[in-house]
Amino acid sequence: MKFLVFGLGNPGMEYAATRHNIGFMVLDVLRSSLSDAVVFGAGRHALVASGKQAGRTLILAKPQTFMNLSGQAVRYWMQAEKVEADKILVVTDDLSLPYGQIRLRASGSAGGHNGLA
Repeated sequence: MKFLVFGLGNPGMEYAATRHNIGFMVLDVLRSSLSDAVVFGAGRHALVASGKQAGRTLILAKPQTFMNLSGQAVRYWMQAEKVEADKILVVTDDLSLPYGQIRLRASGSAGGHNGLA
């Protein structure tokens, strides 16, 4: 079974260590925990790596469009890998949550976050 995990952020060194790039940071940690993981390499609209965890293939993608245009990468990789929406996880910042807190949800609105819209 194949899953897509997108970490949203903005490309460029000026954004590297900002809260807005937490999605990229989470994917770096996740990649290091995968068996047979490869280094992030350039793909269409994203830096992409893949590997296995618990018998599942995870495709990790860091869109290289700016946050507000990350849907281009999500759409492309969903179609290219033939993965349905229920097999996708998007990791992003949420300024309405206190720093260090996470929230997982299966559905809902973009909540004003242009990268999710």
